[in-house]
Amino acid sequence: MKSLSWKAVPGWALLVLCLCLEVSAQTAATAGGNWPQWRGPNRDGISKETGLLKQWPAEGPPLSWKTTGAGRGYSSLAVADNRVYTMGLRGDREFIVAFDVATGKEIWAKPHGAAFRNDRGDGPRGTPTVEGERLYALGGNGDLSCLETRTGRSVWTMNVLAKFGGSNITWGISESPLVVGDKLLVNAGGENASIVALNKRDGSLIWKSQSDEAGYSSAIAIDAAGTPQVVFFTSRRVVGLDLRDGKLLWEYSRVSNRTANAATPIARGNRVFISSDYGTGAGLVEIKAGERGALTAQEVYFTKAMRNHHSSSILVGDHIYGFSGGILTAMRFDNGQVAWKDRSVGKGSMVYADGHFYCLSENGVVGLVEATPEAYRERGRFRIAQDSLPTWSHPIIAGGRLYLRDQDTIYAYDVRQKK
Repeated sequence: MKSLSWKAVPGWALLVLCLCLEVSAQTAATAGGNWPQWRGPNRDGISKETGLLKQWPAEGPPLSWKTTGAGRGYSSLAVADNRVYTMGLRGDREFIVAFDVATGKEIWAKPHGAAFRNDRGDGPRGTPTVEGERLYALGGNGDLSCLETRTGRSVWTMNVLAKFGGSNITWGISESPLVVGDKLLVNAGGENASIVALNKRDGSLIWKSQSDEAGYSSAIAIDAAGTPQVVFFTSRRVVGLDLRDGKLLWEYSRVSNRTANAATPIARGNRVFISSDYGTGAGLVEIKAGERGALTAQEVYFTKAMRNHHSSSILVGDHIYGFSGGILTAMRFDNGQVAWKDRSVGKGSMVYADGHFYCLSENGVVGLVEATPEAYRERGRFRIAQDSLPTWSHPIIAGGRLYLRDQDTIYAYDVRQKK
């Protein structure tokens, strides 16, 4: 068989092929995108997308669409298979809601659990986790649901507080469920059932471990010192549990405060970074194997220079970037040395993509900031209209779009570079 030479292909055919490839790439970026869970595919706040704007116009990037119907609450967003998923309070019920990624039109809404009420804002706090054809969501009162992503049909449901003997925490259960293999893991907060691993297919119990009250943080999965494990930041400490059976491998309590531990841990190799606010700080620990294979968490450093409140830091290159209280801070990961500090958009949350941070303050100010340890460099800002409560739903990047949520309203901004 003769190989095909590009010289034999007519010029018009090559032009059509190039146009089709460009349209296909743009369509995939705009209509699709992948941000299937809290803090993205790897739970690290990082998007792998490229070709995004390096500077915003004075009025901000163009708005693709804006929609209402998300409901009350602070849940962030997940994007998968051309849909945007979130949770919100409508009347006296929490709902899990799916929107069309291209238009913002509601596709389905599924009642989820009783209303969570609080003087700091009603409604759910966690973000849905999408894996394949199923979605897992944990509400403000501990209602845990598994749904079909296509239809919203319920596969199974339970209340983890009632099931495992836990009590709700001051500002409501805020965790986003973690899926690892066949396991769905949550911090249920019960006696001898603080952390539970459930069979993701039917919700049956695989193992349960510890007795800590639930924290406000969401877990990560790591492989440290040769052992697959899950890291949870509970109400009183950070724990590493054996993924296979829930056995306690190590613990670290210095970064815990007595009010609210909310930030998600960050891992690189055998090192884990954890931070909390309320005057506490951040610690880096190294997981090491000791005698007979026992693991320990040895503190590398502790610093008050990074105090994450409701948002989590992001590790890019050799530096950690995050909001320390209301100050955006760049700090070297391995030794805690501060590179720079800036008030930026004000206290908030952020996500990383294509060399930049997308920062959202709790006052509705949105900023584009270069991810460099050299200096604070802002490349644009704008403001979204706010409800009466702080903007605490975290931003995401998916399919060339910046998605923001403020209570009932979702915004989708086109942040792609134009050809």
